[in-house]
Amino acid sequence: MVVKARKGRTVLGDFRQSGSLKCLFPRLPRGAFETVLVNTAGGVTGGDHFNLSALARPDTALTLTTQACERAYRAQPGQTGTVRTHLRVGPQARINWLPQETILFNGSALDRKLTVELAQGASFLMVEPMIFGRAAMGETLAQAHLNDRVDIRREGVPLYLDVTRLHGDVAQQLARPATGNGAGAMASVVLVSDLAEARLDEVRNLLPDTAGASLLRPDVMVLRLLAQDGFALRKTLVPALSLLNGAPLPRCWMI
Repeated sequence: MVVKARKGRTVLGDFRQSGSLKCLFPRLPRGAFETVLVNTAGGVTGGDHFNLSALARPDTALTLTTQACERAYRAQPGQTGTVRTHLRVGPQARINWLPQETILFNGSALDRKLTVELAQGASFLMVEPMIFGRAAMGETLAQAHLNDRVDIRREGVPLYLDVTRLHGDVAQQLARPATGNGAGAMASVVLVSDLAEARLDEVRNLLPDTAGASLLRPDVMVLRLLAQDGFALRKTLVPALSLLNGAPLPRCWMI
């Protein structure tokens, strides 16, 4: 998918889709451009492969979100579901990567990577929220595999490189005080923007004791959040993301 600028607005420049990953383009006021990702397969399981590529050309703004929470279902032994997302942001352009939570089911196996390439003058906001089992169903992750990588660079220079690996009894690992202290959900947020430093204190005022925000450099803010469950996670994420986005979150987040 490619978006471009036309008469001061962001419009679709090129688009192709296949398989069960579909895109919807809601009509929004004030020239905003939003893409809602829909997995018509209902989730990710072993052997699935999903690929998404998006380019925001100069002077555009693109928000990508998901229709609902993604689900990583039980996989057959030796099989892994893979998700690859590649985002490119041109000069004076911005991409907001705002997927809703990924829910890991017991027995799931997920390998995911987000790659972001920024030009000089580009801005980027991302959230990657995750829920470890369905608390309302009494589910615990006694057996799951997660490899989750994020690679953000500006003109080839690393700004943020992060890897999360959880294999085996995930619930037991998260119960450790130095790991998750019993958390059932977590999220990572990254803002690359000239406004990052100015927003730091405001964001910190919104965070509970189980979260923290810091600057890797004046224009790169990182936020980490642990929560008891998905509801508690959202109570913090929604106001924090709205502040960093400078606008309300996509409507999908509010339904």
